[in-house]
Amino acid sequence: EQLIEQTGDNTLTLMDKGYYSLGLLNAWSLAGEHRHWMIPLRKGAQYEELRKLGKGDHLVKLKTSPQARKKWPGLGNEVTARLLTVTRKGKVCHLLTSMTDAMRFPGGEMADLYSHRWEIELGYREIKQTMQLSRLTLRSKKPELVEQELWGVLLAYNLVRYQMIKMAEHLKGYWPNQLSFSESCGMVMRMLMTLQGAFTGTYTGADARSCKYGTTCEITDEKGKGLPESGKGEALEIPHSPEKEPVSCLTDWHYTQAVPFIFTEVHRRFMCLILTT
Repeated sequence: EQLIEQTGDNTLTLMDKGYYSLGLLNAWSLAGEHRHWMIPLRKGAQYEELRKLGKGDHLVKLKTSPQARKKWPGLGNEVTARLLTVTRKGKVCHLLTSMTDAMRFPGGEMADLYSHRWEIELGYREIKQTMQLSRLTLRSKKPELVEQELWGVLLAYNLVRYQMIKMAEHLKGYWPNQLSFSESCGMVMRMLMTLQGAFTGTYTGADARSCKYGTTCEITDEKGKGLPESGKGEALEIPHSPEKEPVSCLTDWHYTQAVPFIFTEVHRRFMCLILTT
């Protein structure tokens, strides 16, 4: 509920099924202009089909409970929404959304868009597993130093992600999340190492050169071939190798014997670079 006022207009929020509440969803839509949401339909939810918008695409009406109307004063007896039914790897998934305009929001694109919700979970795993090597604790012991270290980790993570966006601009048909995070992390680390003791103006040139090396961060299969484009967020089938374990289909492989230096020191060196410039 606290996020309702913090959400901007003309946005789409991809929600986990744990947030399913018709009162919450209705309040989310009414809090501003074009504040849309998308969430998996609760199992066993009762609804009435009003109109068919396309294949696996219907306009539906869901009745609200007296308890929900009491908790949410602005909630009426029913909520009109759009129900998308998609099949992924033999599993049927029902998605409920406030984007009821089928002409403006094609059903196929909307259904594919929900797969990107998992990106936030991948981001947490990249921070904890790749950058922190799955350690359960931070190195700092004092509260103020723990906070400082957390900010350093977040700054380093966003630095790598920002660099991936810039590299993807030089790669035709690639999205930033189709580049290897671990390889990109290593590239940023090497760039920071070369800038130690350099003049401030040197950074611009080094940054521009690193953006052109994005091909070295492309996700490839075991034969070294680039994986096909997955602009719609579809899962990529990557062959399993006994030497490495797949972290996710949209990021890269996690090497269990990777060099710890690159991942554990990148945020420390980044903070040192900030303090010395």
